[in-house]
Amino acid sequence: MRSKYLALLDQPLSRRRMFANTAAGLLGVRMLSQWEEIAEAAPASHSKAKQVILLSMRGAMSHLDTFDPKPGREVQGETKPIKTKIPGVQFGDSLPKLADLANQLAVIRSMTTETADHEKATYLIRTGYKQINSIQHPAMGSWALHSMGKISQALPGSVLIGNGADHPNSGFLDATLMPVPIGDPIKGLENIKTPDYLTDANFKRRLVLANKIDADFREKFGGREMDAYNELYREAVRLMGSTELSAFDISKESDKTRQAYGNYRLGHACMLARRLVQAGVRFIEVEFGSWDMHQQIFGSTGIPERAGQLDQSLAYLLTELKELGLLNSTLVVLQTEFGRTPNINENAGRDHHPGVFSCLMAGAGIKGGQVYGSSDKDGKGVDTDGVTIADFNTTIASALGIDTKKEHFSPNGRPFKIGGGGTPIKELLA
Repeated sequence: MRSKYLALLDQPLSRRRMFANTAAGLLGVRMLSQWEEIAEAAPASHSKAKQVILLSMRGAMSHLDTFDPKPGREVQGETKPIKTKIPGVQFGDSLPKLADLANQLAVIRSMTTETADHEKATYLIRTGYKQINSIQHPAMGSWALHSMGKISQALPGSVLIGNGADHPNSGFLDATLMPVPIGDPIKGLENIKTPDYLTDANFKRRLVLANKIDADFREKFGGREMDAYNELYREAVRLMGSTELSAFDISKESDKTRQAYGNYRLGHACMLARRLVQAGVRFIEVEFGSWDMHQQIFGSTGIPERAGQLDQSLAYLLTELKELGLLNSTLVVLQTEFGRTPNINENAGRDHHPGVFSCLMAGAGIKGGQVYGSSDKDGKGVDTDGVTIADFNTTIASALGIDTKKEHFSPNGRPFKIGGGGTPIKELLA
């Protein structure tokens, strides 16, 4: 099945260019620094998810202006509610395409957390655990790889499309489970230029020499961590010679597809995420920032721009995954670290609000066409069925068929559960 989808990714890169791609990152310097409406109801996928695309809305997305509007209330501001394909359910007017696909979505309107600090809240939703100084917890992508393994042996098991500067990576798990960072989806694997003097033969000789130099160090200081980093190194070398590297090259996509996704960063990232799912990458996380709208939230660069881009890119991603038959095996998650205040401040913006916010899921392992939980009349607090971050992450793990009750131990002997030890939301699971 995977080879069938790889055939869709156009012609592979030349061996010379593939060598250059990874060699520069590995030895040189650093590694990998038309709309069609789907009107029919989406059937629940009864199989567990095999892959994940996680869209992380950095900066705290406003629930009132996206997936939880409050018609007729003063707190609504300038965002107008619109109808969706779920009877009686409305979204903000910047999300018309997602409103038409609402019968595929499971929207959670009762997310709640205790922190309004971006760094701490983002760490929490990525790992399921609060940030502490004594240990770094693994992100969900690393947990998925730890439990399920890789699909493609040539490609990374996990990829992060975005900044990644504060990402918890693999935490206390092996370094081989770290996501490969892609800073710019247009550039793909960066730092690919190799000096003209570095031929394939010279590169191989350098590998042999590096191995000899490291031999004594490995013998003296060998252990689990050393073995993990050595394996990460070997995987990078194998990646250099893989024809599957073309999965990272979105320039192969047609102009029509680019326009459908949106010719901007999120559109490019979602297009790349789809290509990586086709190629057999287990877990892809996409960062999309600038949701921290303390000023002019209703201005042209506020909700209309951010939500409008999200609407186009996510809706077409879901459409393509379904057309390719991949939505039955891929879980798509949209998350943000907390919400924004119902009251509009003196700068025409909304401030930090952890009391209640919205996230959503779609695809494999999830029952679409529903809203779970609710906020109160002004979107200030949870009204029914509150969902903690641990519950949310445990539901993701459960949709993947991962045992969320099993304890995993960090190097200092502390026990942890995948997802943060929360309770999976049975109503959301297929």
